Amino acid sequence: MTAELTKPYEEKMKKTIAVLESDYATIRAGRANPHVLDKIMVDYYGTPTPVNQVGNVTVPEARLIQIQPWDTSTLKAIEKAINMSDLGINPNNDGKVIRLVFPELTEERRKELNKDVKKKAETAKVAIRNIRRDGMDAFKKMEKKKEITEDDLKNLEDETQKLTDKFIADIDKKCDEKCKDILAV
Repeated sequence: MTAELTKPYEEKMKKTIAVLESDYATIRAGRANPHVLDKIMVDYYGTPTPVNQVGNVTVPEARLIQIQPWDTSTLKAIEKAINMSDLGINPNNDGKVIRLVFPELTEERRKELNKDVKKKAETAKVAIRNIRRDGMDAFKKMEKKKEITEDDLKNLEDETQKLTDKFIADIDKKCDEKCKDILAV
């Protein structure tokens, strides 16, 4: 019984982890990663469209991303979108493709990115704890309405706490991995 009652909260916690992972994928760690472009939207004939849907995004070298638009008339729009983003890289447009050259990260920039990674981890932990609180509140209401016994309430609270601990440990692990990735020269 406890498993089916805690399932929705576990699902929400899994979604929180997925959001954290996608956020981490967009943080560049000195190497070219096409996911840094995921949040950049290009004005494609009046419609905001992700970069990877207006052209072919490749990583020909460790520090280079190449965007080859399917329609060359969108080169300027892609270039503008990249310049307006917080990516911090100037695109090189040769009339056919756009190249993004990723410079070595400075020590200062690495420390900034590390802080950002830790801040995102902390936000995810807060979200997990909020989900736990919502679950605990729901279980207490059920116990008050006599839908579950006091023992069931205790089991549900224990199970929810175990889930919370597991997901918070997962967040810490992902944060440590990303920090090591950023600090690796």
